[in-house]
Amino acid sequence: MTSPDWQTPPRNWPATLMFVVSTVAALTLVPWYGFRHGYSHAAWLWFVVVLSLNELAITCGYHRLFAHVTYEARPSLRLMYLLFGAMALQNSALLWSAGHRAHHQFIDDPERDPYCARRGFWFSHIGWMLRDYPSGHPDLHCVRELQKDPLVMWQHRHYVLVAAAMNVGVPVSVGWLSGDVIGTFLLAGVLRLVVSHHLTFCINSLAHMLGTQPYSTDNTARDNALVALLTFGEGYHNYHHAFARDYRNAVRWWQWDPSKWLICTLGWCGLAKNLKRVPWFRIQRALLDAQFRRAERQLAREPARAQLEQLRKRIAEEYAAFHSAISAWTQLREQWIEETRRAIIAHWERSILQSRLEELEHALRSQYRRMRLLQAQLH
Repeated sequence: MTSPDWQTPPRNWPATLMFVVSTVAALTLVPWYGFRHGYSHAAWLWFVVVLSLNELAITCGYHRLFAHVTYEARPSLRLMYLLFGAMALQNSALLWSAGHRAHHQFIDDPERDPYCARRGFWFSHIGWMLRDYPSGHPDLHCVRELQKDPLVMWQHRHYVLVAAAMNVGVPVSVGWLSGDVIGTFLLAGVLRLVVSHHLTFCINSLAHMLGTQPYSTDNTARDNALVALLTFGEGYHNYHHAFARDYRNAVRWWQWDPSKWLICTLGWCGLAKNLKRVPWFRIQRALLDAQFRRAERQLAREPARAQLEQLRKRIAEEYAAFHSAISAWTQLREQWIEETRRAIIAHWERSILQSRLEELEHALRSQYRRMRLLQAQLH
């Protein structure tokens, strides 16, 4: 029996027309006006500014705040996210969050993941929106708390009006201020919309097809530094799917994640609070677990020889040490939580527990380095 999701569903004409009209305008009107009249520096500046506001409203607002609740935000900040998120024309925050939560819950399931990468680049990038696929129908039961948010529901009820007002009002207003209404509208309005769409869509497609999987190989999500550079940090997608409740997508100091930096800055300013971070030990545990899985697969493909047997023995020893550290860390965390809850632990006892936890984290970091050396010998 053929799944209804694999049959050809009816065309989603509103989305199709929006993509066709905006793309044709960006490919014809924008260059024609540029060759005929040229664009002012102010128009290009507003293109960058408005594009950045749109992208940050999606990454920090729609994604990390509304969909994953990785932090809390004041009403004024939530309103800004909702206004500029509507301007990005990616649906209301309510429907966007419902679809994204389904993506995480049913990732890589061709019949239930709304933009399943296993169905190909075109489908995961844009095709899933061009037809009325059953997998794309949002289940609002998973966003009940958002349905109680008056600002989210205001945007949802008046989405078309808000989106139209923002897409016309903002480019025209800043164009009038800079003395170049038409040029600014074409760049900060038309071109910005098309670029914004495809930057976001790259997360659903490229970040599930190209890149590394340092934290988990359980799904198609990948870390892709180029996508991260283009999408304000969203490209570290393997980490995100492993730790979706962390407000960060990148945890290394050198990784590009402006969305994380903005949220952190908003926290310092008092506009955001309760920023959720995954404990470093859990991150190290995921890194090591993924390393062991890769080593096992590599060893299984290699023909038997004496050197490999020694490596296999070393990896088995490291794996036993890994599980021992995990068990010790779990017990210590439980003890820490329980004693903190009771508020009867003395200061020096608390310090001892903290020191032991730090020792275990250091041990896992050292083991991660040893495993990298062992893996290098397999190549």
